Amino acid sequence: MAVRRDLREYLLEAEFTVRQGEIMVLIGENGSGKSSLLHLIAGLLPPGSGHVKIGEQVLYDSMNGIHVPPEYREIGLVFQNHAVFPHLTVFENIAFGLRRRKVPEPEIRERVGEILARVSLENLSGVRGDQLSGGERQRTALARALVISPTLLLLDEPVSALDAVAQERMRSYLHTYVKTSNIPCIVVTHSFRDAASLGDQVGVMERGRIIQNGDLEEIRGNGSHFLHQFFCGCRKDSCHL
Repeated sequence: MAVRRDLREYLLEAEFTVRQGEIMVLIGENGSGKSSLLHLIAGLLPPGSGHVKIGEQVLYDSMNGIHVPPEYREIGLVFQNHAVFPHLTVFENIAFGLRRRKVPEPEIRERVGEILARVSLENLSGVRGDQLSGGERQRTALARALVISPTLLLLDEPVSALDAVAQERMRSYLHTYVKTSNIPCIVVTHSFRDAASLGDQVGVMERGRIIQNGDLEEIRGNGSHFLHQFFCGCRKDSCHL
């Protein structure tokens, strides 16, 4: 993937590859462009130039005039604010993408039922979105992204609203899901535990650019103030990594 777009504060310009079955974790200070990058890949924010390709499928190519609309990209996206439809039940929220794809009703019921059990929401299937807690909304958003069997999974702070026990359970499930489904996944997070548990590779973003990319040990020695705080929660001048 290689995308470029002028944002209000800076030029977002990133080029990277995520292999099948691999999880790339993006970290960086607030406003560094992490969420914007996910939106560019998903097609919600059109790039100024570049290309986005999943396997052999080209989703965007500025040179050849290709731009597949977001609704036709088989991408599962979980927004940072969850974006659960408040007027729909949990079941209908999760089934939304399947209905857009004209999946037969019996298959919808089966697939939604399976994912409800996976994320422990089976007892809340008839509850409206505006009656859910933050953690329940987050699990609903995750289930909606996973139920379509995406070819690429984009997760923006995917477990932040969950309690500690539920976070560990969800990290384990997401890791297993990506590996067994053999799909690429990009996770935006501010959590060291997310990066350590999920990340096969970690990209450090700064003002729209991935300034460093590698596994945790490879980037651990970077001298930036942000990475000192990310790894140990302390000031650069008061700790030793």
